[in-house]
Amino acid sequence: MTTPHTSGDAVMESPLAGAFDGATPGAHMLGPIQTLDTPMRRYGPHDEVDYVIVGVGSAGGVLIQRLARAGFRVVGFDAGPFWDTERDWVSDEAGSYNLYWNDLRITGGSEPLAFGANNSGKGVGGGSVHWAGFTPRFHPSDFSVYSDTGLGADWPISYQDVKPYYELLELEIPVAGPSYYPWGDPHGYAYGPHPMGGVGDVLINGCTKLGIGVSIGGPVAITSGSHGDRPHCIYRGFCIQGCKVGAKQSTLISHVPDAIRHGAEIRANCMVARVNLGADGRVTGVTYFDPDGNLREQHAKVVIVSGYSIETPRLLFNSACPGFEQGLANSSGVLGKYLMAQAGTVVLGRFAAPIRMYKAPPAHALTEEFYETDPARDFVRGFAIQTVGPLPIAFAKQMMVAKGAWGWGMRKVMMDYNHWAALGFLGEILPWEDNRVELAAETDRHGLPVAKITFGLHDNDKKLIKWGVDKTMEVMYAAGAEEVVREPRYAHLIGGARMGNDPRTSVVDGFGRAHDIPNLFLCDGSIFPTQGSANPGLTIQAIAARTADYLIAQGAGVVNRPPRAVPAANPPLRRDLSPHSTAGRGMPRLKSKTPKAKLGLGGLAAGNRG
Repeated sequence: MTTPHTSGDAVMESPLAGAFDGATPGAHMLGPIQTLDTPMRRYGPHDEVDYVIVGVGSAGGVLIQRLARAGFRVVGFDAGPFWDTERDWVSDEAGSYNLYWNDLRITGGSEPLAFGANNSGKGVGGGSVHWAGFTPRFHPSDFSVYSDTGLGADWPISYQDVKPYYELLELEIPVAGPSYYPWGDPHGYAYGPHPMGGVGDVLINGCTKLGIGVSIGGPVAITSGSHGDRPHCIYRGFCIQGCKVGAKQSTLISHVPDAIRHGAEIRANCMVARVNLGADGRVTGVTYFDPDGNLREQHAKVVIVSGYSIETPRLLFNSACPGFEQGLANSSGVLGKYLMAQAGTVVLGRFAAPIRMYKAPPAHALTEEFYETDPARDFVRGFAIQTVGPLPIAFAKQMMVAKGAWGWGMRKVMMDYNHWAALGFLGEILPWEDNRVELAAETDRHGLPVAKITFGLHDNDKKLIKWGVDKTMEVMYAAGAEEVVREPRYAHLIGGARMGNDPRTSVVDGFGRAHDIPNLFLCDGSIFPTQGSANPGLTIQAIAARTADYLIAQGAGVVNRPPRAVPAANPPLRRDLSPHSTAGRGMPRLKSKTPKAKLGLGGLAAGNRG
């Protein structure tokens, strides 16, 4: 029964635009007003396609869109569902469990990593479905860590190689943020920043009192105004449960629809079991389990593995064959090694006035003032401090760890939820050979060995974490917190199949081509040699766009290039491959030439509220 809305003598029996009818019958919904409007092309069991992409997540979603738009025959495989957001997603923490990769993994070491909701997605869109959406760029220094510090590793490419793709993806996503962002390579954003929530105000107040620069309203992959068939953010805080509004970007809604419109096929609920190698030393396609558990094969001229830092090494280990007994494309022995996570301790503070953490995107303000190596500190590299907005279940877990809350004590803390704020410390952990992915003795439901992950900290990591967490707590106290506690944790996965110029110490080259096999590519966060203290999602998508341009420029010749050849120069930047009505939009911004010191706290705390 509906209650009429009254205004004076007028009676409104229904909303002005009509009642919301829910999911459109027969349509695949990718948002409340976005539908998948094109029938999907289906390739036959004996068709050889140009590209098979294993994993349609952050990287795979960008790759399949660009390769399909360029006219190639492409099939993407994902082990999880092809989400219908109106039917499959709910605005509920517990109800969002299926968005995460919850399959068995064995974790160990001195600092065992947690998986699932923290860092792994399962389904089309992958982890981008449940990321918070922070999209800072890596800094130029991230690409030369070893040259600068004597620790870590250097990338075989530079920031300048990736910069054009940062600029392009920031328009495609699109990224909302300040007009001037002072850290790393200073730049601005075409889409305006978001307004502040209570947690953002806490970070701003604490940083301002300590003289620390802070960025307001982004950069974040959430629309600050309507964008095509995606509405603007309504600031309800369910970003990491899958955004039913459609305001937060995932490749599921930003790139996959365009891929299907241009002839790509996506096979969801299909687990790829192995990449197949032919007698000529080239891969021939993949063997996979279909949704009914039947073992099938898909032939392809090129295979791209985009399963991320656990599943990519796992698949290559499970694809071991004569000549590659220790894992496909692993003549170096580096596969699975140098796995990285970022230190992600959550610092929580209680305030006398209500904060209401849920009333904003978790990601909407940050500082990178401590990102770079400081010779005055006794460790190299640095960290960021960001807003986070845990909903009640996550908050309860944090309080159980941070305060030992249980029983009636937990009930008291939960009744106080609205008075707490949470800041995330995001610290760079360097690549170490003993942090690794291997195969376990245990198997999954298909009989495939699952991943075994070993992870621990080294001396530099421990020093960085202690200094950075202490600084984050100082910011919280400076903002006026009456009580401050912390929950140690880790966030984001990188590494496991690193890129490099030397085939003896890396798995792929600077375009993701396996040194050992000319028509096998890896493209996801697993190929990153280092991780910085920036969220990796934007860089993963930018690298994918760069790899796609390379593959398109190579054309049919990509399968014939000799293994271990010197990589080609940067390909032409293809702006015409962006999804329809994305690149070239946004509000033009004037680049500030005012020195940072004259702009106050990073030029951001006071200058970009409107």
